[in-house]
Amino acid sequence: MNPQCIYPFVAVVGQEHMKLGLILNVINPGLSGVLIRGEKGTAKSTAVRALAEILPEIEVVAECPFQLPAEGDPGVCIHCGNEPCRENSSGSARKTVRRKVRVVELPVGATEDRVVGTLDLEHALKEGEKRFEPGILAAAHRGILYVDEVNLLDDHIVDVLLDSAAMGVSTVEREGISFTHPARFTLVGTMNPEEGELRPQLLDRFGLCVRIEGIRDIVARVAIMERRTAFDEDPQEFCRLWEEESQELSRRIRQATALYPKVFIDRQLLMDIASCCLDVGVDGHRGDIIMLKTAKTLAAYDERTAVGRRDIDLAAELALPHRVRRQPLQEIAADVQSLRAVRA
Repeated sequence: MNPQCIYPFVAVVGQEHMKLGLILNVINPGLSGVLIRGEKGTAKSTAVRALAEILPEIEVVAECPFQLPAEGDPGVCIHCGNEPCRENSSGSARKTVRRKVRVVELPVGATEDRVVGTLDLEHALKEGEKRFEPGILAAAHRGILYVDEVNLLDDHIVDVLLDSAAMGVSTVEREGISFTHPARFTLVGTMNPEEGELRPQLLDRFGLCVRIEGIRDIVARVAIMERRTAFDEDPQEFCRLWEEESQELSRRIRQATALYPKVFIDRQLLMDIASCCLDVGVDGHRGDIIMLKTAKTLAAYDERTAVGRRDIDLAAELALPHRVRRQPLQEIAADVQSLRAVRA
């Protein structure tokens, strides 16, 4: 057991919507991330860091700053300035290693160059070839990009993150030189609404949004104290007690990822998705698309190849409340049912 144990994901008490939103985005990065809104001290950071520990290891080219697999795009590595990649750019087999999925944290004060990376213009002018200095997005490829207090970031930085999360690539353009590299990651943003809200245009770009608060049940609060105390006293033993459940969750995630492309949804359920979005007053079509993807991912996670009504209902709770048109200073709705009732 690793002496630096991470608190197990499956040992987090309650916060089921938060845990589900994280798992769904790991299964299907095409959901474009999850925003976790809630008060401080509700296990937001703990859950994000713990999730990476139970994910399957990935194979990457040794020392590749873009976390590329052996069969990845060699054109990226040729120009990245990384010597091991240059040595193997002729087509010979590249040395690979297996490692855990990384959680890359974005500092609140990060600049755009730090996030997307930059081009070495001096090298380009002297040598006539591009050399890219990777940023945070390159490090997050095939991993988890965790942005704490995302509402305190500059809007243009948030735009860059959400564009990359949606498209799976990052493009840097400097002085007429352009460089594109893969940047497919699970985007997780957390925020405390008391410190300010995101603009509606940015809220809409997060695929899912979950609202969490401190647990009110006394028995559950006692369980939190007992588990945390046990972990602090003997981390290895505590992790060992939860190892079987962690392995089972890891198996379900792997299976759901493989099953997702085979999931089918009846056209009538597509009609229901569109009707739900119209009923609650969602602008545009992103809500419909994310609802569809979420419903299919839920079915895959539940080991089914057909989407059912309960998948649609739960997908609506995760994908729609933060997309509903609101009056200034109006809070984000807690659930979709109340929204439909108000507009009925």
